[in-house]
Amino acid sequence: MKKTVKTLKALSDPTRLRIVNLLLEKDLCVCELMFILDMEQSRISHQLRILRDAELVEDIRDGKWIVYTLPNGIRQRLESLLNPCFEEDLQQSNKIKQDKANLKICLKKQIRKSLDTIGRTGL
Repeated sequence: MKKTVKTLKALSDPTRLRIVNLLLEKDLCVCELMFILDMEQSRISHQLRILRDAELVEDIRDGKWIVYTLPNGIRQRLESLLNPCFEEDLQQSNKIKQDKANLKICLKKQIRKSLDTIGRTGL
């Protein structure tokens, strides 16, 4: 029961719920989440730490990047929890709609790749 309570507490924050919703779509790094959510790195990292402590997300190193993902078992559980119970509410949320639009822009602009290029050129 402790794990269930920890999971539900982790999902009770709007920012963490937005992050989980985005990670259901695509694995993302902090810089991409910063762009999508229009939030500072420290705030996103704090929220990711809480989600990681609740074992809802894991981080994977991809070169110099840390990419956050939902483990397969967790992904399926979150989809089965969120979709039937909250799908309509999430679809009607202006923040979630904006997050999805920003995700498309982020992927189109290849934010992670462009930052990687800037880092190599020293700009």
